[in-house]
Amino acid sequence: MNAAVCTKYGSPDVLQVRNVDEPRVGISDVLIRIHAAAVTASDIFIRSAIPNARLAMRIVARLAIGLTRPRRPILGAVLAGEVESVGARATKFRAGDRVWAFTLMRMSCYAERIALPETAKLLGLAPSNLSFAEAAAIPYGGLISAYFLQPANIAAGANVAVYGASGANGTFAVQFAKHRGARVTGVCSGQNVELVKSLGADRVVDYTDPNARVDEEYDLVFDAVGRRKTSAIREVLRDALTPTGRMLSVDDTLPRVKRADLELLKELTETGAIKPVIDRVYSLAQVAEAHRYVELGHKKGNVIIAMSP
Repeated sequence: MNAAVCTKYGSPDVLQVRNVDEPRVGISDVLIRIHAAAVTASDIFIRSAIPNARLAMRIVARLAIGLTRPRRPILGAVLAGEVESVGARATKFRAGDRVWAFTLMRMSCYAERIALPETAKLLGLAPSNLSFAEAAAIPYGGLISAYFLQPANIAAGANVAVYGASGANGTFAVQFAKHRGARVTGVCSGQNVELVKSLGADRVVDYTDPNARVDEEYDLVFDAVGRRKTSAIREVLRDALTPTGRMLSVDDTLPRVKRADLELLKELTETGAIKPVIDRVYSLAQVAEAHRYVELGHKKGNVIIAMSP
């Protein structure tokens, strides 16, 4: 089968599409034909070995993922596809089931097929109303944002700001907060204002506008991008909290994503409460180009790899 292999750490050009062995299917595994995979910020960090991080963080990262190249050379942690076959003792899925998954450090989604244990924590039936590409655009930002926003217990009428509202995390966060009945301010660049409005934001602030103002108080500010993409407006938002308000950031902790949140995403998608946002779709052969685009840091929502035309 074809797969994009990360041959070493470095620029997007280290990704090479090669013919590799088909995955081995264990007795409790499911074999999935991958139709679409997401290219995420985490993929970029792994491929590049986080070159801009502090030395200690780079050392820890390489100890975790591989010293000179990733131990899991096929990157990609989010997929949508179809079950081709199941192992002799697998009972949860059947051939033909449409599924999605977040494979975490197992990665291996930049490939035509993958074998996963049927008990994998973040493997489930995909939303019935989405294409494979659309399904692949939900789990990464959805699960990360749900980890932070679910415990926040956003109340109807709350005033919520989402910094980085046009990215994979932010587009979900805006929709989730609106679903909970909040009044939402989205913060993004000027070119993405209309997109964020279309997701339900009541107000949009262009962080690149030197005259932009924040003249409200917020019960919750969610920083969906973290320190890697900050601006003066981010600090203004921190000072615009109500006396009991909270600021949450994706930098606060490593998200511990849960099966229950994947099931929540399915429900919210099927009921129309959230919708996927796709910026661009690339073929597997264009995986290096896809990484170059995501690395620019200006994508809207998600970038998808389609395994077949």
